[in-house]
Amino acid sequence: MSGFQDVFERVEVKYLLSRDQYLELRKRLEGYAEVDQYGLTNILNIYYDTQDYSLVRSSLEKPVYKEKLRLRCYNRPGEESLSFIEIKKKYKGVVYKRRTDMPYRKAKNYLDGRGMEQPQGQIGAEIEFFRTHYRGLAPAMVISYDRIAMAGIEDPELRITFDTNIRWRTKDMDLTLGGRGRDILEPGQVLMELKIAGSVPLELSRIFSELKIYQTSFSKYGRGFEILCAEEPQILMPAPLPAACGAEPGKIRERRSFRGLLGWRAPLGSGRPLISSHRQRAAQLH
Repeated sequence: MSGFQDVFERVEVKYLLSRDQYLELRKRLEGYAEVDQYGLTNILNIYYDTQDYSLVRSSLEKPVYKEKLRLRCYNRPGEESLSFIEIKKKYKGVVYKRRTDMPYRKAKNYLDGRGMEQPQGQIGAEIEFFRTHYRGLAPAMVISYDRIAMAGIEDPELRITFDTNIRWRTKDMDLTLGGRGRDILEPGQVLMELKIAGSVPLELSRIFSELKIYQTSFSKYGRGFEILCAEEPQILMPAPLPAACGAEPGKIRERRSFRGLLGWRAPLGSGRPLISSHRQRAAQLH
C-alpha cells in the first residue's frame, strides 16, 4: 500500500477567503496549526459522471445523500505514478471517503473501460459496484488546484487546507497533461476547508468571527459545471420524448428547474438531455 490513509469519516466545512483574510488567518494560526510534510501540492482530479451529468446535478440540488467518483493524483503524473480512485459520499453533513491506489495509467484505463485490471479488496469491489450502478460513466471534468494543508499542533486530526488556482477543463481528459484550465475563483480568492471530527473548535470559531470569515457552500466540480452550463445551455435542455412515451412531436415536458450556485435557472426536462460534444467523445470510450 501507499502509506496514504484510504478511509475517511469527517465533517468538511468550507470558507471562501479574500487574500487579506487569508494572510491574516495564517498569522493567527501560528502556534495552533502547522503546514504538513507535503507543503504546497498540486492536486489533479478527473471527475466521472453519466452522459446526462446525473451525479453533479444531484449534488447541486443538495440532497441528504450524494456521492461522486474521481481519479486523483498529487502533482503531474507519469504513466506509472501513484494515483487514487476515490468514492466520496456525503450523508447528513458527514463526509465518507473510500479510496484505493493504482498506477495512473492502469487506473485511468480501468475507469475509462479500456483496461481489464481492477482495484482489489473491499474498496475495489465498492468502486466496481459504483461503476456498474451508474452506467455510462465517463470522464466529465478535470479539476486542478494548488493546496497547502495544515494540521493542528495539539490535535493532529484537525486539518485545514487552502486551495488556490482552482481550474477546470472538459478537453484533454488526461492528468499527464497537467493542470491547465480555466479559473473558477476570482483573483485573490482562497478556498479554505476545515476537516474535523465534530464541531468547529472554539478557538477557531473566535478567530473566524473576528476576521469575518463565514461558512459557505462550494463544490469545485459543481462550480465548473455551472460555468459550463452557462456557456453551453444546450447541456441542460432536454431532448423530445419519443412518441411511445406520450410526448407530442416537437414538444418538451418540463420536470423541474435547476438552481445552481450562480443563481440562474434553466429547465430540466423529463426526456434525455442533449450531450455536449466533449461528453459524446468520452462516451465513445465505452
